[in-house]
Amino acid sequence: MVSKNRVVEEFINYVQIDSLTRSEGKFAKFIAEELKTLGLEVTFDNAGEKVGSDTSNIIALLKGDKDVSPIMFCCHMDTVTPGEGIKPIIKDDVIYSDGTTILGGDNKAGIAAIIEALRIIKEENISHGDIEVVFTIAEEGGLNGAKNLDYSKIKSKTAFVLDSGGDPGEIIVQGPAQDKINVKIKGKPAHAGVCPEEGINAIQVAAAAINKMQLLRIDEETTANIGIINGGEATNIVTPEVELKGEARSLKDEKLNRQTKHMVECFRWAAEEFGAKAEIETSRSYSAFKIDENDEIVEIVKRACHKIGLNAYTTSSGGGSDTNILNLNGIKAINLGIGQRKPHTLEEHIKIQDLVNASRLVLEIIKTV
Repeated sequence: MVSKNRVVEEFINYVQIDSLTRSEGKFAKFIAEELKTLGLEVTFDNAGEKVGSDTSNIIALLKGDKDVSPIMFCCHMDTVTPGEGIKPIIKDDVIYSDGTTILGGDNKAGIAAIIEALRIIKEENISHGDIEVVFTIAEEGGLNGAKNLDYSKIKSKTAFVLDSGGDPGEIIVQGPAQDKINVKIKGKPAHAGVCPEEGINAIQVAAAAINKMQLLRIDEETTANIGIINGGEATNIVTPEVELKGEARSLKDEKLNRQTKHMVECFRWAAEEFGAKAEIETSRSYSAFKIDENDEIVEIVKRACHKIGLNAYTTSSGGGSDTNILNLNGIKAINLGIGQRKPHTLEEHIKIQDLVNASRLVLEIIKTV
């Protein structure tokens, strides 16, 4: 039986160990020792060398006694900024940070749920098949840990990723593809007070492009954003160069291709209109995935939810996760809700009951397989 006090205590311990993206080493070492204590065989791949982290992905195996196919549970270890010196507080059965940092429930709530389920498996000597646990690095900002995971070490062809903000019982069966768009606009410098007409203001060019662009919610399946703009040195200089970073996402490849093309064309039009130059790079950050709602992996979660009284429902997501990369590499994966609310903000929080229910769900999935 899930211990509410224990899983809360573990979660609170986890979030107080700093693990910003590419600085997950201290937390990874701590978690690796916990997994070993629970009887798992723990290894690290070499992903850290490829992505510039101080550690690598954890790949752990708990050998089973049932003749069933192995299954994987996956979470990421890194957190976003501001995520150093997190001080969790509990108020009205909800866990928050003190308001100066994120909480780190994204994704340490999932890790706590998995660890709690494994503890119960050991304590109650519950029969199970082989269970693989993968805790990745550098998920935030590019899913880089999963992209560089050593898949030769993985046996499972089925994976449950615990990294969604919905209620426990939420099953993400569809996720978007994402394109990254990097643009450098080159104008011409001039003195802004003496001879501004001799210059070409790269900021003005960028503004014209963005003003022409369809952004944010495009339709029910597609979004787009310009998130970063850098440029300019002084108010008395016509800005000669500006760099922009943006993205587009969609559940449908053809819609994503169309949106990315539109954004590129807006930058090219503005550059031509003002006599500037636009250097544009686009890249597919990750591919979309879609799992049939009647697939066995979905049915496993539905049966597990039914047994423990949770409402199971399928849906799609506008966000990327390690789920996208696992599916791309031949591992059928779905993303499960664990109740992490307002991630990436100072208001991030999680209900204690959701943390408990996520743990119960992991345990029941293991029993159901």
